[in-house]
Amino acid sequence: MEKKDFEAWLDNISITFLSLTDLQKNETLDHLISLSGAVQLRHLSNNLEILLKRDFLKLLPLELSFYLLKWLDPQTLLTCCLVSKQWNKVISACTEVWQTACKNLGWQIDDSVQDPLHWKKVYLKAILRMKQLKDHEAFETSSLIGHSARVYALYYKDGLLCTGSDDLSAKLWDVSTVACWEWSSGAKTQHFRGHTGAVFSVDYNDELDILVSGSADFTVKVWALSTGTCLNTLTGHTEWVTKVVLQKCKVKSLMHSPGDFILLSADKYEIKIWPIGREINCKCLKTLSVSEDRSISLQPRLHFDGKYIVCSSALGLYQWDFASYDILRVIKPPDFSNVSLLGFGEIFALLFDNRYLYIMDLRTEKLISRWPLPEYRKSKRGSSFLAGEMSWLNGLNGQNDMGLVFATSMPDHSIHLVLWKEHG
Repeated sequence: MEKKDFEAWLDNISITFLSLTDLQKNETLDHLISLSGAVQLRHLSNNLEILLKRDFLKLLPLELSFYLLKWLDPQTLLTCCLVSKQWNKVISACTEVWQTACKNLGWQIDDSVQDPLHWKKVYLKAILRMKQLKDHEAFETSSLIGHSARVYALYYKDGLLCTGSDDLSAKLWDVSTVACWEWSSGAKTQHFRGHTGAVFSVDYNDELDILVSGSADFTVKVWALSTGTCLNTLTGHTEWVTKVVLQKCKVKSLMHSPGDFILLSADKYEIKIWPIGREINCKCLKTLSVSEDRSISLQPRLHFDGKYIVCSSALGLYQWDFASYDILRVIKPPDFSNVSLLGFGEIFALLFDNRYLYIMDLRTEKLISRWPLPEYRKSKRGSSFLAGEMSWLNGLNGQNDMGLVFATSMPDHSIHLVLWKEHG
């Protein structure tokens, strides 16, 4: 049939087809399909797929696509990325979706990052690290050997671990390279003499030129850091002062303002709050406890970040609001009587007992990971163990999950280290 005649015939057939009922149209199509050969059927199949399976991500405006994608969970989105290059491109660029997924995993979000593909990569890294935590595979262990007697004291800062021992030496270790420097011949920079009992805890601030110390003589002393002069002796404790913390306040109340320096001192039953500033003479602002009759004792671990005070006891983890001094919550993990606090952040808490190191998700108050510990040397004062890097407790970011997690002295005079394992 000539092209002109075919076009005229096709027009007539189309007019007639449009005048039929739906049932008649279906019967007509069925008849035409039965008359078609392989070439026609293949052509029909290809065109029907295009007509019936519309790629909505390709056709919709990008903003509307992002809105629809927000209703899918991350695992489904990762599967959708396999549909086509176009789908992968659109889904990977949906920043809000991947940022939310990272937040839900306890990941920190840096809004200054402009790369639209960045947060999907971060999520993939985050999901791997969280799986390692769940499977108890996020850490590794190491040992530091060098002391010839019991190690009584540990202090950690910026990748360096300082240890003090009965062998009359103090050693400084680079945790990343396991290098050690002997301090026995080092020059004394300052001497703080005045306590009549053992000193269990110290803290200092260069800006104030102040060092504070807590002792078995039931007192807290405030010293001039540069001269070693005792500026004040704070009394009121009736037990050994096992922990002192010097920190800037971050909240406003009737008793203090943001930027004020605050000293916390803790004994077996009480936490005392002192204002510390240019004027050293100060009076106790508040005394906190978990039982008025002293039936419940506090453990010698104390956290204060300027907004919240956290301490552990046999009843659980107590969190106080520093602005009001009210107890915000009491966290009670299973079998908490033997669990101690190591670190407390906005997202995670680091805990331990005689057998394990634990990570708790504070949003759900559930333990999400644990790591076995050897038979380490116990200390009622809490001086024979410590937490390492703690910025990750406010949320992981792919950069802060490295280095030292936990260190403790061992009966054989070595130091046992728990370290973050590198990302797989």
